[in-house]
Amino acid sequence: MSLNTSHKTVRPSYHHGDLRQALLLSAKQLIAEAGIENLSLRRLAERAGVSRTAPYHHFSDKNDLLCAIAAQGFRRRHQAAAAEFDDAATTMLEKFHAYINGYMQFAVDNPEEYELMFGRSIWKQQNSTEELRDVAYPCFQHQVDMMRCWQDCGVISGDNPLRTAQVIWGALHGIAKLFIDGIYTDTAQIEEVTRCAINMFISKPS
Repeated sequence: MSLNTSHKTVRPSYHHGDLRQALLLSAKQLIAEAGIENLSLRRLAERAGVSRTAPYHHFSDKNDLLCAIAAQGFRRRHQAAAAEFDDAATTMLEKFHAYINGYMQFAVDNPEEYELMFGRSIWKQQNSTEELRDVAYPCFQHQVDMMRCWQDCGVISGDNPLRTAQVIWGALHGIAKLFIDGIYTDTAQIEEVTRCAINMFISKPS
């Protein structure tokens, strides 16, 4: 009787869809640990415990992977914003509060995802994929539609929902980046800063 003392590496078993999600999760973890520049499909395969070729069944290259992470972020943010806006139990003013608070909290809670969604690594280099554009553009259009509703009912001022959406989005993005980049270091102040922004945006009685 012989004893085989050799050990084989046991790799996790994934279904097709599960592997893609597992790779996206592992990629976000790697970015959080070492930054976007140090992410590679080879390192991703090692982290996920799969063969080196496995990620290529889901992502053609690193840019495709980064765009998929960003697209996932847009889907989550859009779904949350739409659910808040469609809540029949809240007033239009409360919906506006929920939108501003939700945007800021998403950015601070998901800094790596947020950086890819709105950062230069994809958009400045015009590297966006069709998958990403198909999610990102409707997400912004939904913001414009919400601004139109809030203007129509007097929650916020102005008569150009596109420009209003751009200005409010720009202000929120700037605040979010200050927290993400560590310029604003006290995250306990996020709620206070957000409340101040809301008070500046909403219409005041004349």
